[in-house]
Amino acid sequence: MSLNLYTNNVCLLGIKNLFKFQLHSKCIHRSVAARKITPQEVTGILSSKEHIYEFEQNLGSVKAYETNQLESNSPIEDARAEAKCLLTSGMLFGVFDGHGGASCSHVITKRLFDYICVSLLPKPLLLEYLESGSQLVEMRNETFDLVGELKTLYAKSLKSYVLKLINESQENQFKMKDALEKAFLQLDEDIMAEASLNINSEVNNLTLNVGLSGSVACVAHIDGPHLHVASTGDCLAVVGVYTDEETWIAKVMVEEHNTDNLNELHRVISEHPSNEKDTVIKYERLLGQLAPLRAFGDLRYKWSREMLMEHIVPKLGENAIPPFYYTPPYLTAKPQVAHHQLQPRDKFLILATDGLWDFMSPLQVVRLVGEHMSGKVTLTPLKLPRKNMKLSDINNLLLQRRDSLKRKPVDANACTHLIRNALGGSEYGVEHAKLSQLLNLPKNISRSFRDDITITIVYFNTEYLRHPQS
Repeated sequence: MSLNLYTNNVCLLGIKNLFKFQLHSKCIHRSVAARKITPQEVTGILSSKEHIYEFEQNLGSVKAYETNQLESNSPIEDARAEAKCLLTSGMLFGVFDGHGGASCSHVITKRLFDYICVSLLPKPLLLEYLESGSQLVEMRNETFDLVGELKTLYAKSLKSYVLKLINESQENQFKMKDALEKAFLQLDEDIMAEASLNINSEVNNLTLNVGLSGSVACVAHIDGPHLHVASTGDCLAVVGVYTDEETWIAKVMVEEHNTDNLNELHRVISEHPSNEKDTVIKYERLLGQLAPLRAFGDLRYKWSREMLMEHIVPKLGENAIPPFYYTPPYLTAKPQVAHHQLQPRDKFLILATDGLWDFMSPLQVVRLVGEHMSGKVTLTPLKLPRKNMKLSDINNLLLQRRDSLKRKPVDANACTHLIRNALGGSEYGVEHAKLSQLLNLPKNISRSFRDDITITIVYFNTEYLRHPQS
């Protein structure tokens, strides 16, 4: 994992992984002899999962978004989701990084946005939703679906949560932070409960598999000028800010929840008796096993020893119980929630799993996206932004375009551009040989050199942010 140093919202990452990759790159030469892949094949691999969506102009603070993924695990354990909220205003974007298999990350990708949406609804709309059963979100660019038996079970769990919200006293004023925390925790609670249900053998195996695997998550809710980020685990959300001095700043919205984060380390240790201070964290992992200190699923670090003995040990054996397992739960899905009021100089938001941050710092990533934005204009024919422009203004536009040609990118999608630079970047630019090696590794050893990478970039509407409607 990366080493984090947080000072005044500045994040320096990648020190450990810099040395790790240099060591690994030498090993690649010695241990892997494979056919070199051509630049065209590289581009085909990198762009195979890319997606872009552009919104109609002047409809809100989000102008467009791009996504891409590159797998290392087979199947990929990362997931991503984007959706429009239908019963409230706003959009949701999320990246999810699974471990111990893809089951948990895929399930929360399909469920978490619904839990967030009902958590945002006032009681009258909750009653209306319960009666109508209307759709909560409009998902975009979905790449997989859940089996029917799980859909039925998950619909019942969501309905129970809605009833719980309706029956709660609403004495306190609504707070977005509370709503997001509640949604994360309730979904994780339902995953834990579903894993112990006795329905039928097929469904039992599916729900248990979801609960045994785990996933971290980073979700952004954007409504007008309001950006809220909720994160549990080690994904990151970074806002790219363009200053008046024409330089880029990386505003890191959330911290990584791992042992590199001293605040998080102290939190975990303080939640258990003092005689466990040397065993709660061992070898920079929770109970010597798990890297993220917050996650969905991972019931082996949440259930009581009695529950594990009843449901898990008969299937997996005594080793299923982690060492030093005295005072569970040791793991939580409670997210860190951050709010940011968007300004005209905020140009984009990057959500990415740690497969990207293993190679690059937030500032490096922001600069690459900023440079890509400047060069990307040359990939499309020139269009005048308005009618009746003066010749001097058109001349300035042409001069800017000529300057942008120097930064013309290979990839139209900035997420693809980031992946290309993460894997192939060097002080001399992108090296094809290095990129080819990392993309051409056999599946059984690829994970030793790179992780799954998932990236979503949300571009903000600067004109809207100059005169926001709310």
